[in-house]
Amino acid sequence: MKHTKGLLAGCSILLTVPAALAQAPYPSQPIRFIVTTAPGGGLDNFGRLVARELIARAGQQVIVDNRPGAGTTIGSTAVARSKPDGYTVLVNTSALAISPAIYDKLPYDTLRDLEPVTMGAAAPNLLVVHPSLPVKSVKDLLTLAKTRASQGEPILYASGGNGTNGHLAAELFINMAQIRLTHVPYKSGSLATVDVIAGQVPVFIDTVSSVRPHVSSGKLRAIAVSSARRSTAAPGIPTFIESGVPGYESAQWYGLLVPAGTPPDIIAWLHREVTALLRATAVKDRLAAEGMEVVANSPEEFAAMIRADIAKWTRLVKAIGLSPS
Repeated sequence: MKHTKGLLAGCSILLTVPAALAQAPYPSQPIRFIVTTAPGGGLDNFGRLVARELIARAGQQVIVDNRPGAGTTIGSTAVARSKPDGYTVLVNTSALAISPAIYDKLPYDTLRDLEPVTMGAAAPNLLVVHPSLPVKSVKDLLTLAKTRASQGEPILYASGGNGTNGHLAAELFINMAQIRLTHVPYKSGSLATVDVIAGQVPVFIDTVSSVRPHVSSGKLRAIAVSSARRSTAAPGIPTFIESGVPGYESAQWYGLLVPAGTPPDIIAWLHREVTALLRATAVKDRLAAEGMEVVANSPEEFAAMIRADIAKWTRLVKAIGLSPS
């Protein structure tokens, strides 16, 4: 009888071990950040900064795992299919909202398979031209574009590729301003920048952080910023709205998401800690130096923003007849 009681007690202890492990406070192991772009770009810099600052708050390592490719869908798919335990976090750009507008079938459903944590920061785009193009404002560009189009020689504009943020930002401008420009897609934004600086393609829209150094050096001329109000990263540049394109707004945003089904208390922890570190002066200053402005909104606000962006880009893609290439 004593032997039986001892055996039962031992079994009881064993049965409580998994429960105890399941109830371990989060986080109790390293967190993996899946960054959907290659090392060295704006999203990677953002993700690494957040990861580095989160280590002290989490008491765990935060590992950055770059999964670039297919318009950020490779990394997004990896997270959407991962275990919803808070240890795999998606760090993505506004391409997350562009992909559903372009691709008929994705390996995941953006709104169903991913849970927003926060839009951490946003980087407005700058409309820049080569100094050889005789324009100093959006009004000048509109006039020249209409003149050139009537002569059968539309002005060329560059992008980092079909369906990228810069491409759709430019097409949104073309659509709203009712002008003609001819798209020249490149394999990356950096390759496009090289040819724009060389004067091969005179018009370009890209993030402030990417083109601001070339504007400062005089290699490019900035004529409009894509945010609804002037950017602190480029306060002297008027917005598209100020420049005669009412309602125009586009930006590259950087946000964190987790797999659907992640416990609400874990999402709450991630949101609380990430937004707190983003609001720290040192982090805000570091991001501002790279042309980013801290947003740090709520999961609900971020979800609403993603839905609105998907709707906006879907309307535009249908209007211009864009298909994946």
